[in-house]
Amino acid sequence: MAQRMATLEVRLRPAARTSEIEGFRDGVLHASVKEPPREGRANRALIALVAEALGVPRGDVAIVRGFSSRNKVLSVAGLSPEALTEKLTRAGGR
Repeated sequence: MAQRMATLEVRLRPAARTSEIEGFRDGVLHASVKEPPREGRANRALIALVAEALGVPRGDVAIVRGFSSRNKVLSVAGLSPEALTEKLTRAGGR
């Protein structure tokens, strides 16, 4: 049986005052994290933030493109694209 996998485009704002899911704009999830974009700290914070919002283990969330960019693509194991969008929309309050 094939495992469900969803991908997600993210626009990250590192070194922000708060870490939060800001919501979707034009199909792209906007998020901010407190950690600076050095030594992978902002990437790890983004993975933790998204995993917590989705209720999945951190190991199920991975950055597949954009490691050193604000524009990233994440993959999330175990969720359909519809479930992923629904949960993150609720987390963003929009």
